[in-house]
Amino acid sequence: MNKIDTKYITKAGIIAAMYVVLVMVQTAPVASLTFGHIQLRLAEGLTILPFVEAAAVPGLFVGCLLSNLFLSSLSGFGLVDILGGSLVTLLAAYLTRKAKTKYLAMLSPILLNGILVSIWVSYFTNISYPLTVLTIMGGEAIAVFVFGGMVLYAYEHSKIFRRF
Repeated sequence: MNKIDTKYITKAGIIAAMYVVLVMVQTAPVASLTFGHIQLRLAEGLTILPFVEAAAVPGLFVGCLLSNLFLSSLSGFGLVDILGGSLVTLLAAYLTRKAKTKYLAMLSPILLNGILVSIWVSYFTNISYPLTVLTIMGGEAIAVFVFGGMVLYAYEHSKIFRRF
């Protein structure tokens, strides 16, 4: 394995671990805000990283997959949420990577999670689809614009990240 591959895999692994840790830390005090028809996951702020870092695409997918797998009992949505939510994250990360501006990059996870994840969340919670779309999009928007904005700022202005 050459040096570039090692760096890429390392970065993806670090991003996956950060996602899992953020979900785990947040879930302990407020699980109801992490899973369900309102989803305000601070870890979703990391979804802006593919805009500046290619390794974030697989890193976010793996982090989301592991988080959903470890905590699937909290949502009660089972395999559809474990796989479906992770695949939505992968698609959003890919589109974020292709975005031309950071604001367009921020829209991918907000829109895709709101529209797609709401399908099974509304089904399992018996809450109307339009309301579920609004609550999931709202939580995602807060995570992406506020926390994600801070993550992007730190990434762009850190000598450590640029060197790595």
